[in-house]
Amino acid sequence: MDLPPQQPSTQFLTLEESAKVDAALLSSPEKFLTRLTISSLKLLKHIAQDYDVAIEDLTAQQIISWFEKDGKVRREQGIEASYLKW
Repeated sequence: MDLPPQQPSTQFLTLEESAKVDAALLSSPEKFLTRLTISSLKLLKHIAQDYDVAIEDLTAQQIISWFEKDGKVRREQGIEASYLKW
């Protein structure tokens, strides 16, 4: 099953970033964690912007609430209306 293409604003790892990770002298698990960390940073920036706070001021509860809200939008309005496209 093919996933719909993501909009540039919701693509968490650019081709250039992915190529840099591929070129790094890292093991496969380290490359996976690096990709996950870069993607997480971008998502945390977005969540912080939604709450109008600095990333370091985000709380675990705010992150959980944001995921709940995005999941609700996806369930009620469809995947294209949500931020995360999965």
